[in-house]
Amino acid sequence: MSISFEGKVAIVTGAGNGLGRSHALELASRGAKVVVNDFGGSVDGQGASASPADKVVAEIEANGGEAMANPASVSDAAAVQQMVKDTVDRWGRIDILINNAGILRDKTFTKVSLDDFNAVVDVHLNGSIICSKAVWDQMISQNFGRIVMTTSAAGLYGNFGQSNYSAAKLGAVGLMNALRLEGRKYNVKVNTIAPMAFSRMTKDLMAPGVAESCKPELVSSAVVFLCSDDAPTGEIISAGAGAYTRVQYIEAEPVYIGPDASADDVSAAWENISDMSNAKVVTDVGTSMKNVLSKLPRK
Repeated sequence: MSISFEGKVAIVTGAGNGLGRSHALELASRGAKVVVNDFGGSVDGQGASASPADKVVAEIEANGGEAMANPASVSDAAAVQQMVKDTVDRWGRIDILINNAGILRDKTFTKVSLDDFNAVVDVHLNGSIICSKAVWDQMISQNFGRIVMTTSAAGLYGNFGQSNYSAAKLGAVGLMNALRLEGRKYNVKVNTIAPMAFSRMTKDLMAPGVAESCKPELVSSAVVFLCSDDAPTGEIISAGAGAYTRVQYIEAEPVYIGPDASADDVSAAWENISDMSNAKVVTDVGTSMKNVLSKLPRK
């Protein structure tokens, strides 16, 4: 059965270009009413313009959909609260939030200023926190919500010259891991997308000729699934070029050294400690603790 969002209301941040635009258009094509949020700044977060969001709204309306533009910066809590209020006032509910907004200020850790570090964290991580917090009570009260965070390979694995971006993007995964537990009994599902797509943020990072294969629409396919009624929760999906994979945490089999273990003992046992041949998937704190405590000697 085709996924439909008739009667649903979605907010997509950073929706004036690239991935966000693609997400917004796809949701609207399936019946969602969409708030197209975009500050309208440059890739590094400078300047502001209503034009990108307005253009996407015009595209949605030209295709028979319903949308409204919003220029709030996701790092401005008061502006985000007003966006949420305006959305509920107009359409009565908020079912979907896609935290997509982002900026880049790439420099090595030696050269990056704290201002540039904090600016990236403010948009990617704090913006996701602010927007999720703003819609949370509405989703809880209506017993339905879908939130999608955006991470990246740089967040999951690190990337040279992107310490600010990498830290913020992994932080979004941590936020998901907590919120999926708190939202579960209220049918509020929280997931994360790790996209690989050609956009104005990645055009300088991708090899020539990759653009056609890495269309944003191929990421939106996974995002839209994560917004659906039958979505899982607490999952990370890596998506790009038409390929999709589930990302999970694993832990190696614990090695019990003893209650008097020294640094020298750990060093001597490192080969066994780092052996991943019997690694297990870990989905929560309890599983991780059980994995470790299972190796303690039984009294």
